[in-house]
Parts: sequence; C-alpha cells; structure tokens
Amino acid sequence: MPESIRRVWTETEYRVRLPYGGHATIWCGAPLPVPLLAMLRRADDPWGYITAWNPAGVLLPLATNRIRQRRLRDELKGDRLRYFGGIGIGPSDWREPSLFVPGMTHSQLDAMARRFGQLAVVRGTGAGPAELHELI
Repeated sequence: MPESIRRVWTETEYRVRLPYGGHATIWCGAPLPVPLLAMLRRADDPWGYITAWNPAGVLLPLATNRIRQRRLRDELKGDRLRYFGGIGIGPSDWREPSLFVPGMTHSQLDAMARRFGQLAVVRGTGAGPAELHELI
C-alpha cells in the first residue's frame, strides 16, 4: 500500500457512537478508549472496525454503499456478532460509515473485510493499541 494512503488511514478518526449518546474515538497506535473497552465481554477480547463502503478504494454511489453496509450488518447479525455504528473521518474530512465489532476475532474480521473488498481494517485486542491491518 502506498505510504501516502497508509498515513491518511493512520491519521483517520475512527468514531463509534455510544449507546447513551456521544462517541468515542479510536486512533491507530493508541489504546482502545475506556467506553469501548466496556463493550467487550472480557478485557482481552479482540475487536474490529470495519466498513463495506467503497471497496478497494473505488468510490461507489451512495445507494450502492448503503446496500453494501446493510449486507455487512446482516452478515454480522447472522454470525451473532454485536456491532455499534460509527464513522471514519479522514484528515481531509472524508467520511465513511463503519462498524465497531467487539468480540470479533481477527481472522473473522479479515475474512469479512476481504469479502467486502476492503484493503485494510482497524483492529486490536482488549485495551491494547489499535492497529491498521492491511489486507493486500
């Protein structure tokens, strides 16, 4: 992956809507925020942050992206995984709706991201640092 893209993604704000209002932000290289840590069933559970929007970085129409995101939510429900809505906000104010998925193993996350054509995901374990994990 080109360094310029990697840098943008590592500087992106990965926001998660909290159940009782507000949001918490995941930053690559930083520990998982306490409100999100509280969503894990166990302190050492894996977690992921994923979207179905714009596969392989190709801009799709809004309606197509919404359908893809709905399919992603349906797959997560089918796998009995909880998720919380969020939005990735890039340094240039680029925005993509995304999902925080507590308890999703990294192998599950990677497989699902590949099915949806994603080039990378953000993931971590427990309170450990969030990492940008490239899939290409």
